[in-house]
Amino acid sequence: MSLSDKSLTNQQKQPASTRRQALKATAGFGLALAWPNSKVLGANDDIRVGVIGANGRGKSHIDAWQKLNGVRCAAICDIDPKVLDARVTKSADVQGFAVQGYNDMREMFEKGDIDAMSSATPNHWHTLSGVWAMQAGKDCYVEKPISHNVWEGRQLVKLSRKLDKICQGGTQSRASGSIKAAVKYVQDGKLGKIKYVKGMCYKPRQSIGDPGPQGGELPAGVDYDIWSGPADMETPLRRKRFHYDWHWFYEYGNGDMGNQGIHQMDVGRWFIGEDKIAPRTFSIGGRLGYEDSATTPNTQIVYHDYDSAPLIFETRGLPKAKEFQENNWGKNMNKPEEFPEMSGISVVVVCEGGNVFCDAGGRVSVTDADGKKMDSPEKMETTDIFANFIDAVRTRKREEQYAECEETHISSALCHTGLISHRLGKLMSNDQILEQIKSDPTLTNRYLAMADHLKLNKVDISKETVTMGPMIKFNPDTEWAEGNGELDAAANKLCTREYRAPYTVPEVV
Repeated sequence: MSLSDKSLTNQQKQPASTRRQALKATAGFGLALAWPNSKVLGANDDIRVGVIGANGRGKSHIDAWQKLNGVRCAAICDIDPKVLDARVTKSADVQGFAVQGYNDMREMFEKGDIDAMSSATPNHWHTLSGVWAMQAGKDCYVEKPISHNVWEGRQLVKLSRKLDKICQGGTQSRASGSIKAAVKYVQDGKLGKIKYVKGMCYKPRQSIGDPGPQGGELPAGVDYDIWSGPADMETPLRRKRFHYDWHWFYEYGNGDMGNQGIHQMDVGRWFIGEDKIAPRTFSIGGRLGYEDSATTPNTQIVYHDYDSAPLIFETRGLPKAKEFQENNWGKNMNKPEEFPEMSGISVVVVCEGGNVFCDAGGRVSVTDADGKKMDSPEKMETTDIFANFIDAVRTRKREEQYAECEETHISSALCHTGLISHRLGKLMSNDQILEQIKSDPTLTNRYLAMADHLKLNKVDISKETVTMGPMIKFNPDTEWAEGNGELDAAANKLCTREYRAPYTVPEVV
């Protein structure tokens, strides 16, 4: 009996069953085309959706499915019984019928009472939940980032093609009519050639502290084996807050670039028009300004060196100066220099003839080369991202999806490759970094802006404080590191992970 089986038996008091037998053939390593109870959707039937991960973003999923005509939130799955009970009770009350609750997504898939799966789990579960759903004959909506690493995201895409399933990513900015219009405006050459695109996640992130040698507390009733899934069952917990602060540990999350920033990374790539990962990527940054138990950067520049134009991504979790760490941190974050009155969670497209701004809410602003405001392009007609998924489920036309899984995969992979460079980097001083990047004026400009930001937060960068990663060459077609000599092995190890059985993403051929 596996560790997973022991945990399920002890915690749920469930005997061995045909579900266990099905798992041996499908979960994590098989490629069964459909589970026994998968249902063929009738053209006039309500689409029954099961939501997995109901504590944070999953609550928004539940609300969204409940509001759509011809759609039912039929099942909810969560490993925290307190969260599960609250969501199931409220959803049943809102919809007026019984909603099934599950601790284990595998049981939800096997019972066959859903047509589609909606995943809002922690990042390390995103791909595997989609894989298991499609193996069980379900279409799936998988939150951003669609993967925890580069390799597994590509397997999700390949499986959706192999099984002919609809798989939508949670990069919902693709459904914004104003951003879509802005992308067309730039790609039509209205402002001339793109010089570079800058994505920004200037979002307040305070220290998560350190629980000490005793570790953090596991919430009562949580099935920690299932929660850990592909990752090792870490003990003691390195975080005090169980349900959110996993974002800041590589085993489960991808930092803020892979949390909030994936949206802006995706929009930035959309503007450039690239449909593969960048051939060259590197990072400058670190976890700076305070000490805690987390491991991912809170301050970072990632430089994706596309041949068409650079895509630069900047993460800043500290406020604009040290004094605001004790006074209104959240209201004193940096703004984009080109649009100083606008949000720092946004994208700026720097063109020969002017600049375009768009933020996470879809607000768009355009200025000419002299900074004078111009008329923004007229908003295009679009539908809601969840409704778009349902439309594709009905028509079976994946090309009509706004955020088809391959689009979200590529943008998610850009977050992953940036973190790979960071994790393979070395601590350097300000002078050492400037010497390394002096041949690139755009990059030097962006680094100097980050350096000023750190100095204002009293971070001493004259010492070897900031991590500078290597410029890593990737093959955009294979999505593996190539041409980096001995560095290839280390980089490619971080392109995937070691999976804990039976929570294994299969290789799709």
